[in-house]
Amino acid sequence: MSTDAPLIEAPRKNRLLLILGGVLALALIAGGIYALVGNDDDTTTKTVTIGVIGGSEPYWEPFKKAASDEGIEVELVPFTEYTQPNPALTNEDVDLNQFQHIVYLADYNVANKQDLVPIGSTAIYPLPLYSTKYDAVEDIPDGATVAVPNDPSNRARGLLVLQSAGLITLKSGGTTLSDLSDVDEANSRVKVTELDASLTVTSLEDVAGAIINNDFAKDAGLDPDDVIAQDDPSDPNALPYVNIFAARPEDADNPTYLKLVKIYQDTKAVTDGVVEDSGDTAVMVKTPVEELEPSLARVESEVRATKR
Repeated sequence: MSTDAPLIEAPRKNRLLLILGGVLALALIAGGIYALVGNDDDTTTKTVTIGVIGGSEPYWEPFKKAASDEGIEVELVPFTEYTQPNPALTNEDVDLNQFQHIVYLADYNVANKQDLVPIGSTAIYPLPLYSTKYDAVEDIPDGATVAVPNDPSNRARGLLVLQSAGLITLKSGGTTLSDLSDVDEANSRVKVTELDASLTVTSLEDVAGAIINNDFAKDAGLDPDDVIAQDDPSDPNALPYVNIFAARPEDADNPTYLKLVKIYQDTKAVTDGVVEDSGDTAVMVKTPVEELEPSLARVESEVRATKR
């Protein structure tokens, strides 16, 4: 019986070798295909849409180039009105937006029952008081009229600038929610009127001075030498006015989005371009998200308190 055993076992071993050989061949083929195709996570280019106001500023090109070098294609989605980018983000029409400071985001979140979040800082843009009639705040006569934007966040900030300049006194001392009813007229040097932000530029000929957002001042070609007062970016109270990248809450830790924030903050051609585009008024900042989030929560709490 023992002499017949090899005659039975040999075919089985051959079949086993053939099967093992086939499996090995398939594994080698699969490995070759994998090597040619690659891992999607490593090689697939990611496209991220970012809602912005304008989008034609020169610094966006080096930003997109730096992002592309990291495997991220950035598509800017331009808007013409400040009221548009946040709803677009909420409705998932864009992945991120970058145009606003914390106060503006807080007002949007509360008014619309949303929870958009900051995922990184960009810059603080001091809010300037322009005048084409007077060279200094001290030259503005008592009883003259000064204009501020009528949107809640910039109106309050503009009033704080006027108070710091000694032109008005605010009854509450001033908050991120101050409005014209908070102006103590008896103890203020000037009268304050509010206008649509886009009209503050064209009002300069009719008023002693006007608080004008940087974007509108730049588009109107205003001379930075006409700025006679502005807020101080180094003041801790300026934190709510840090401009940010905003995202939906579920994307707060998205590594691709966080990488874009770092690219924006660390690419010299971008940061130099932002400062140049602002007429050398922008102050670049790297405020940690751990500071941005509680600042947003505080301002949202203030906004809710006024709506009760």
